[in-house]
Amino acid sequence: MSASEGPMPGRTVEVRVPATSANLGPGFDTLGLALSMYDELEVTALEPGVYEFDISGSGAEEIARDASNLVIRSIAHVFADAGVTMPGIRLIARNGVPHGRGLGSSGAAVAAGVLAAQGLLKGIVELDDDALLRLATELEGHPDNVAPALFGGLTIAWTAERGPQHKKLLVHRGVSPLVLVPGYTMSTKAARSLQPEHVPSEDAVFNVSRSALLIAALTQSPDVLLDATDDRLHQDYRAPAMPETNRLVRALRAEGFAAVVSGAGPSVLVLCDGPGSRLEAVRVAESATDTPWIPQMVAVDVRGGTVRERAEGSSSQS
Repeated sequence: MSASEGPMPGRTVEVRVPATSANLGPGFDTLGLALSMYDELEVTALEPGVYEFDISGSGAEEIARDASNLVIRSIAHVFADAGVTMPGIRLIARNGVPHGRGLGSSGAAVAAGVLAAQGLLKGIVELDDDALLRLATELEGHPDNVAPALFGGLTIAWTAERGPQHKKLLVHRGVSPLVLVPGYTMSTKAARSLQPEHVPSEDAVFNVSRSALLIAALTQSPDVLLDATDDRLHQDYRAPAMPETNRLVRALRAEGFAAVVSGAGPSVLVLCDGPGSRLEAVRVAESATDTPWIPQMVAVDVRGGTVRERAEGSSSQS
């Protein structure tokens, strides 16, 4: 079957996607939280085969400027799935999500591409939330980062026979996230290579109990966040690859802060109970390791990724 005709050249959509922190301690490959740091993109359909790029912000120097670009590949994946001819693309990207720091930069790129495709295909093929999550998961490999990037808030993600699924929950207003970002990066692939194929059953049971408690802590009872963020499945195994991150997490937890490795690291996420608590956590971080940590006092993003068509003749987002 031949592909359907794609969007007219010149059609432009504006996309905004949040950073995410996956795992949250015990919720390995299952839990994710959307945070108020953003990638902002302007995507314009061009004649097929033509690609133009204007990329700035985090990781801009290393990002591909051809058809292998992750946003472009994500758009192409959606168009191929829909059976529509892939247009050329002009991509203007302002990357506010730190790259290689465990804050979901690849998931944000995938989510941005899928949402851009949804906007470009409007009126040609309609994509619902289930389709967006399926397509993004096919690209990312697992849904724990792309689900909060797409939908915002706290998400529980899982895979059923009908495909990847998610449940979005609202986070208790008493939870104040703090992200501590180091100057160095960590490869997600390298971090995953340290994960054992089998773990003791008592550790699995421990994490099941903590994951259940974490849902209650984040939505109803922030007072139990320290216990709820304890983990035995992945953080200790990955610690040798990022000793400064491990040292900071242990120092913060010793002072009563619910600190965890953000995603695959090396950033640290601290789930505080208020602005004053965040300031104290920053003070601990300043003295706990030899590594300088950039504190980011963020909010939980509740909207997730957004896409809108830019009217012809209007100015682009700043």
